[in-house]
Amino acid sequence: MLDISIIGNRFTGPIPKEIGNISTLVNFTVEFNQFSGVLPPELGNLSRLEKLHLTSNNFTGQLPAAFEKLTTLKDFRIGDNQFIGEIPDLIQKWTNLQKLVIQGSGLSGPIPPGIAVLEKMTDLRISDLQGNGTGAPFPPLANMTKLKILILRSCNIIGRIPDFVGEFSSLKTLDLSFNKLDGEIPDSFLGVKQATYIYLTGNQLNGTVPDWIIKDGKSVDLSYNNFGNESSCQQRNINLFGSSSMGNVSGRTVPCLRIPSCQKKFYSFHINCGGKEATIEGNLYEEDTDPAGPSRLYQRSNWAVSTTGHFMDDDRNPDSYTWTNSTKLSANTSSLYMDARLSPLSLTYYGLCMGSGNYTVSLHFAEIMFTNDNTSSSLGRRFFDIYIQGKLVQKNFSIQNEAGGVGKAIIKNFTAIVTGGALEIRFYWAGKGTTGLPVRGVYGPLISAISVTPDFKPPSENSSSTSVGTVVGIVAAAVVFVFLILGILWWKGCFGQKISMRHDLKGLDLKTGKFTLKQIKAATNNFDPANKIGEGGFGPVYKRTIIAVKQLSSKSKQGNREFVNEIGMISALQHPHLVKLHGCCIEGDQLLLVYEYMENNSLARALFGPEEYRLNLDWATRQKICVGIARGSDFESDFGLARLDEEDNTHISTRVAGTYGYMAPEYAMRGYLTDKADVYSFGIVALEIVSRAY
Repeated sequence: MLDISIIGNRFTGPIPKEIGNISTLVNFTVEFNQFSGVLPPELGNLSRLEKLHLTSNNFTGQLPAAFEKLTTLKDFRIGDNQFIGEIPDLIQKWTNLQKLVIQGSGLSGPIPPGIAVLEKMTDLRISDLQGNGTGAPFPPLANMTKLKILILRSCNIIGRIPDFVGEFSSLKTLDLSFNKLDGEIPDSFLGVKQATYIYLTGNQLNGTVPDWIIKDGKSVDLSYNNFGNESSCQQRNINLFGSSSMGNVSGRTVPCLRIPSCQKKFYSFHINCGGKEATIEGNLYEEDTDPAGPSRLYQRSNWAVSTTGHFMDDDRNPDSYTWTNSTKLSANTSSLYMDARLSPLSLTYYGLCMGSGNYTVSLHFAEIMFTNDNTSSSLGRRFFDIYIQGKLVQKNFSIQNEAGGVGKAIIKNFTAIVTGGALEIRFYWAGKGTTGLPVRGVYGPLISAISVTPDFKPPSENSSSTSVGTVVGIVAAAVVFVFLILGILWWKGCFGQKISMRHDLKGLDLKTGKFTLKQIKAATNNFDPANKIGEGGFGPVYKRTIIAVKQLSSKSKQGNREFVNEIGMISALQHPHLVKLHGCCIEGDQLLLVYEYMENNSLARALFGPEEYRLNLDWATRQKICVGIARGSDFESDFGLARLDEEDNTHISTRVAGTYGYMAPEYAMRGYLTDKADVYSFGIVALEIVSRAY
């Protein structure tokens, strides 16, 4: 027997060890089944074996050490399995190997240096290696001069692209995407000018994009790098989205996508991915029928879509990045699921010029390329990963499994936080699932529709908004102002009375708005913890669309009339570095302040908050923040404490209150307060701003 080929039959169980007794076997192919368990070491006895194809099964364990005896191997494929351990050194024994495919196999890196001896290699595909994040240098492939396909994607490779890559004159496909490569593209890279596909997306490459790539490159993806030259996002077939060090997505502006300067903010968008315009439940789903391509960015008014990759070993010529369903769906929203957008590697949608806030991202899926019958079209399995704002939210997502079958719609909802005007939704193929059923080239992400809606009430068209830079510049002084108000209220003793608001406000010339408790409860969803954006010594702060509500929890002994008088006086203050107080509410024991909502939150969160909220502040911005705080302090100052005193007194002794880290030593230790206390506090804040680096 020379050949055992069992493809796409859903066979289960382990591989019989008796297969190792067939000494004449040349080809052993069991791809696209559901075999499981560890591979029997007896397979190492197949001394004439040239092809061993194990792709898309459920094999586990390590590759048997006995496999080093398979010295006649020419073609070895183990993608889409659940192996463990590192890529073994034994592969260096396979000196006749011409094709090696280890994609989504479960194996971890690094790629063993012994691979250097495989000089007959023409097709090398290694991707999505497991690992602990420790990078490894580029593998020594200089002797593989016959390479036509080189894929080292998501292998955690660090360092520069070696010069020898430019010597692969027969190369047609080069994929080094999603690694940690840095430095400039070497001059020797001109040697791969003839390559049809070059993917370098998702690295840290810098310098200048070579002119020959811009002028003569066929399909080149350089997106998500740190090149110095800012240019358009798409030039010919060259994808340059987010490739400039001057900006990228996931919280910061992409220079090539300014529309222009985002003069208008958007708070929702709906896309019929791969299909025509459709109106569903009152929402207009925009058309998305661009033919796309292996390195293509397509932009609409407030969204864009980027595709990376081409379908390998494809029976469909030319590649199609959209698909139309041939059957009817019974759902009322079936028009969303008749078409879909495809990608063989990475598919990314961007929301542009979006207002800051929380959004619900609804992703519509239906598996329309497989069937539910007894044909080979029913045997395919599709898996891909989903990222929102750069964060993995779904690993190995299967439309068919989630929906309970093919041709059935499923909607997945996720929450996204937008702080810098951009929303990123990315679908990525990590080497999982079948690649040849019902025909070769059917794999990768598939999406039917996208709907993004705000979790808040957007401001009206006439509402003005403060730029991010301005907000960051004044936020600290604004917080100081709020604490000054609360300090006055505490000192005046206006937290303990239960007098109605109507009685207390009667006859007062108040320069702020007057709100009822019912109005504020409605605005904050009855003080829902989900709307809570902070808490200080005086109580929690809740967000609304364009205002913030502070609920005072501490009480003094003075009446509500004194409280209102002080608020009225302070509300008349106007200064560029002071947040505006809109009004207050007094009902029973509830004392509430309503002031301007700072959508970018506090300087503390920007410097020390969770990773997704931190801002990458350059030195010019930090200087601007320090100057802004200083100017606000010159107008009024507090840093967490407030006291009233006669002008003639140079110091007072008082009970220590406030945040100890910002207190002058004489105040923190002895309660001795002077007009120099705020100078010390400002110095601490300035030190934090300067010392916090990224």
